[in-house]
Amino acid sequence: MSKRNKVLVGVGGAVLLVGIILVSASAKRERGAEVRFAKVGRRDLVAAVTSSGKIQPKKKVDISPDIQGRITQIAVHEGDYVTKGQFLLQIDPTIYQSEVQRAQAALATAEALALQARANRDQAQRALGRTKELHAQNPNLVSQEQLEQAQTAFDIAEANLNSATHQVDQSRAAVESSRQNLAKSHIVAPMSGRVTRLAVEEGEVAVPGTFSKEVGLLMTIADLSVIQVKVNVDETDVVRVHLADSVEVTIDAFPDTTFTGRVTKISNSAILTAGASTAPGTNTQAVDYEVEITLTNPPGDVRPDLSATARIITDTRKQALSIPIIALTVRENTPVSTETRGGPPIVRRDTSAPSKKKETEGVFVVQNGKATFRPVKVGIAGDEYFEVLDGLRQDETIVAGPYQAIRDLHDGAAVKASRQPADTGRGKKPS
Repeated sequence: MSKRNKVLVGVGGAVLLVGIILVSASAKRERGAEVRFAKVGRRDLVAAVTSSGKIQPKKKVDISPDIQGRITQIAVHEGDYVTKGQFLLQIDPTIYQSEVQRAQAALATAEALALQARANRDQAQRALGRTKELHAQNPNLVSQEQLEQAQTAFDIAEANLNSATHQVDQSRAAVESSRQNLAKSHIVAPMSGRVTRLAVEEGEVAVPGTFSKEVGLLMTIADLSVIQVKVNVDETDVVRVHLADSVEVTIDAFPDTTFTGRVTKISNSAILTAGASTAPGTNTQAVDYEVEITLTNPPGDVRPDLSATARIITDTRKQALSIPIIALTVRENTPVSTETRGGPPIVRRDTSAPSKKKETEGVFVVQNGKATFRPVKVGIAGDEYFEVLDGLRQDETIVAGPYQAIRDLHDGAAVKASRQPADTGRGKKPS
């Protein structure tokens, strides 16, 4: 075979191969993209907000010392149940007993001085009376100067008595203060409950926590008859949470049991948590709100600070028209312009003028093997389905997956049913 014939054969083979590829691609396009179909139907929907938190008793008391001293006796153990007024802990009372004795001695001294001042006042009062009487009988017997001196002596004695009386009051208050400090060395339970934390040992020094409650903490008593779950709910979800909403609670320590409860408190102030930086020199903060959930029937052996997850039921729908979450997608609207030019209106998409991008939520409705984008208005979101408020009718066929196929699908594209396993797209955002 000549060289020219070989070249012609090679070129012919290449053309044939390209033709086969083009025919195959054209046939594939005609067959359409493989997608999953779903019918618009009616289902029971439950909208919920899920958040994690900790188990906490409704009422607890952190016991801290009001005085400083060495702990000489601890009468309870962690986990013990105590009643109100029960003895818990003893701080060395020696110093405070001495203070009481010192204050009592000071009080006795002050009372003696007050008694002496009273006697001096009485004597000055009698002297002033005699002087006034003599002066009234005969002014020549007592001069005006002597009368003034007697009056001054009485005034001084009266002032000394007042001072001594106030000193007695001050000493009596010191005695009462020292007695109170002595009483504070004997710590009793302020409420009935269980000792959930014992932070000290005998022999340690109890120090009042002036600036930090944790520094001076002795023990914690909690009333475990009412158990709550405290969770932090994001600002975008808290507006959907209301008082008395029903809640399903799972506790990590009880993995096979679900407990029920009710929302009993929603905080009005946010809990700001520092987040990651989005740009140089800037920080974002996660804004959460604390929500308290009271358990209806808590487990008997529950403990504070156990990890829990709360599923707050915010809304329900019975037999609502619904679509799979994965089916909902978004598409941009392109501005259009109308031209007449002396004839019928001509609608053109204006791609040259800058405009704000506006996105519309919708689904792809399947008719005669073609997928047509249709705007849809949705309501609450369940675990796997959106409620449909407007835009669809029952039993219409829509594209329901896979996620990547819906994302790449364009209006009017040919589609065909796929045999891949169903995917509801739970948790996916509209593409």
